[in-house]
Parts: sequence; C-alpha cells; structure tokens
Amino acid sequence: MKTLRTPFLHQLATAGVGALLSAVSLPAAAQTTSPTQPPAAALATPAPSGPYSLQRAVDVALQNNLTVRQTQLSAELSEAALRQSRAAMLPTANASASQSWNYGTNVDPLTFQFQNQTTRANNFSATAGLNLFSGFQVRNTIKRNQLDYQAGLSDIETSRNDIALNVASSFLQLVLAQELVRANEARVNTSQQQVARAQKLLRAGSVAESNVLDSQAQLASDELNVITAQNQVAFYRLQLAQLLNLPSANGFEIEVPTLADPDDEAQLLNNPDGTYQTAVSLRPEIKAADLRVESAMRGVEISRGAYYPRLSFGASIFSGYSSARIGRKLTGDSTIVPSGFIYQLTPTGPKAMPGVFAGILQPRFETLPEGFSSQVKNNLGKQLNFNLSIPILNGFQARTNVQRSVIGVKQAELRAEQARLTLRQNIQQAYADAIAAQRRYSAAKRQTEALSTAYRNAEIRFNNGLLNGTDFNIAKNNLYGAESSMIQAKYEFIFRRKVLDFYEGRAISL
Repeated sequence: MKTLRTPFLHQLATAGVGALLSAVSLPAAAQTTSPTQPPAAALATPAPSGPYSLQRAVDVALQNNLTVRQTQLSAELSEAALRQSRAAMLPTANASASQSWNYGTNVDPLTFQFQNQTTRANNFSATAGLNLFSGFQVRNTIKRNQLDYQAGLSDIETSRNDIALNVASSFLQLVLAQELVRANEARVNTSQQQVARAQKLLRAGSVAESNVLDSQAQLASDELNVITAQNQVAFYRLQLAQLLNLPSANGFEIEVPTLADPDDEAQLLNNPDGTYQTAVSLRPEIKAADLRVESAMRGVEISRGAYYPRLSFGASIFSGYSSARIGRKLTGDSTIVPSGFIYQLTPTGPKAMPGVFAGILQPRFETLPEGFSSQVKNNLGKQLNFNLSIPILNGFQARTNVQRSVIGVKQAELRAEQARLTLRQNIQQAYADAIAAQRRYSAAKRQTEALSTAYRNAEIRFNNGLLNGTDFNIAKNNLYGAESSMIQAKYEFIFRRKVLDFYEGRAISL
C-alpha cells in the first residue's frame, strides 16, 4: 500500500475518477489545470527513472509546478509588506548635500544679498522625524499585513492541494485506463479463440458460415476497443506527465496499486455534517477566508484613524558655503586716526593746543573670501519642531474610506460564507456519490456474475450450432458492458471514499 500524506483540494469532493468511455466525467480541476500547465523547458525536471507511485508523482508535481511557485512569491510579497509596516514605527533620518553655480544677478543663499557675479554654493542638511501619533493607523496596518501574510501561507497550502488533487485524479484515471486495456485485450483473446473454434466447426459442417462472420465482426469490434483504450492510456499518461511538468511522457510509467474490493469496505454511512465540522477546522481555504475577514476589519480601523489628529516630531541641522561670502583679516599693521584737538586748561578756560591732535590706534584689515571649513562651522543651524495636524474638513474623504472599508468587511464575510457553503456542498455531494458508487458496484458485480453464467450457456449453445452468432455476440457484449460498469464503479467509489478520508483529516492511501 502506498500512502499519500499530501492533502487534496476541497474540490476533490465534486471531482470524479471517471470512465474512459464517457461514463464518468473528469474532475473540474483536472480539466482546467492540465491545459494551463504545459511543460516549461526551462523549468521542467527530467523524468526520474523507474515507475512513479502516487506519492512520488505528487512530490514531483509540487516541486515543479509553476502555480505553487507563483503562490509562494505572492506570500513573499505579503511578508515584505509586513516588514515594511513594522519598519514604519522607526524614526526617519535623511541627509542631503548639493552644489550649485549661480551666474549673473542672483541672491546669495547665505547673505541674501543681490550680486552680479559667478557664485558657487554648497548646502548640507540632515533631518530626522518620528511619528508620535497617527490614529493607531501604523499599529493596525501591521496587524492587517500580518493577517494577509498568514492568509498567503494558507493560499500556498491550498495551491499545493490543487496540484495534489489533479495528480491523484489523473493517476487514478491512468490506472483505470490500463485496467480497461487489460480487460479489452482479454476479450480480444477470447474472440480470437472463438473465431478459430467457429472456423473449425464450419469446416466440420456443424455451424453456418454466418456464425464465423459474426465472430470475426465481434473480433474486429474488440480490437477497436483495445485501440480506443490504449489511446486513453496515452492521453492520461501525457496529462499526468504535464501535471508533473516533465519534458516528455516517453518512458513515463506508474506503479499500479493494489486496490481493495468495494464490497470489502464497510457500508458507508451518510454523515456529512460530522465530516463538515471536521473539515472546517482543517481546510486552508477556510482559514484563509477567515483571516481575510479579520484583515478587512483592520482596514476599517485604519480608515477610522483618519479622524484622529496627527502628532509628529522633527529635527534638522543645516550648514552651507558660498564663494561670494567675504571676511576681514588683520594684516598686523595699524594706523592712527585723528580724533580731535588736545585742550589745555587756562584761567580763562580750555584752549586748544595748536598743532597737537588726539588720535586712535586702529588696526588694518584686508578683505578676503571666507574659507570653506569656517563657513560650514559658522553657518551651522539647528531646528526642533513638533507638528500637530487636526482634520476638520477634507471633502469627507475619511468618511468615504470608512464606508468602503465596512463594505469590504461585508464582502470578505460573504466570501468566507461562500467558502463554507461550497465545502458543505462538496462533502454532501461526495457522500452521495460514494454511496451511489458503492451500491452501483455491488449491483454491477451481481450483474456480471449473472451474465457470466448466461454467456457460458450461450457459448455452449453457439458451439453446438444451437445459437446464431448475433445472439451470441449480444450475450458477450452484455457481459463486457457489465464488467466495464463494474470497473468504473469500483474506481469511482475509491475516488469518492478517499475524498471523505481527506476531509476527515486521514491520510489518503492507494
């Protein structure tokens, strides 16, 4: 027995193993996935040697499938958004520097004086900011992105279940096709023996020539059925190889598992409610839908945060250089600048002394451009600020965003409810189909046993010339039809039964 540990998609409940001759349809997921998953030459993995078990086929498909990879990348994007929202709580810090040349009449960026000359200017600044309060929007954004990331992880599991479903469906289709080939080859062998026997009886004069012709016609029909069944084997082998994203189906073979007789299984009880309650707690698509409802609720809180004031803190530092800025520098020399006469006191009062003056010793300066480092040091400026923004009226944008978020919550709740409804219906349908397939198999088995007896009796009568070839072929075809119905009912029951095992959390084995 081969055990498959990978869970299948919830759509498995509505899928059918299917008959190769249009008795049972393909699963919906298998019909849609196969055309959209052609082998990619750049990504396909060469087919390993040896036959594939179901578990091995699932493992290869999960490794190579492009849809799973795309879902994983989507989850990584959600994780990046989560990291970014957490980083939004950190302060911001930025630095900038610029250099410019001004020609002609311009305003000096540092002296703010008009001048008509070529000026080189450098500006240096650094700023920092911290969001102190923004209506809890940052915190709610983190929680929402965390929920979205968890939902993305559930989407990965759902995608893996999709692939496992399609692989299991195609695997069972291929097993069924191979069994029908063996059954049709056995019928051809029987028909060949019947033609040889009829020809001997014709030569002995025991039967009419029409009996030989009828036997040959039946042989041709059986050989056509073999070719049809072989074509179906080739089709499902190719489909399974494409699901595994293998470059070619040449040499691709599977291990045929030993499957139990449905009559040996316990009678299936119709208990969809119990299975549903178990499945609700296990299915990743249900978990993802619930997480997205919570995420939508966080979106409402984010929108409501726009009603609150915003408070932020900022700090900056600035300095610069201008080639037009000049400074005075001592030359080391000095001059005496006359400041007035020197007076002498006389009995009649103060009297200026002729030729004698008072002077002030004044140092000499020269005008030179101010250096770069001294300008950067002298022009240093600092700033601290608190910014408070109070929303009053902004075109009702906040109210509209809140209303949209509330509607988004209702939509998410409806999607979650739809996911649960679909799951319940799938389980109910799986139970109904499994019970019907088990009953149909038992009836087809009894029919096959009865028709086998009738066929043996018809064969004896035909060999003794008591039955014409047409009636004998009718008896033979009735038996073959019953056998085909029994085989198809067997695989359909197995498929449906494994669906219910999957929903109940048990390992699926073939």
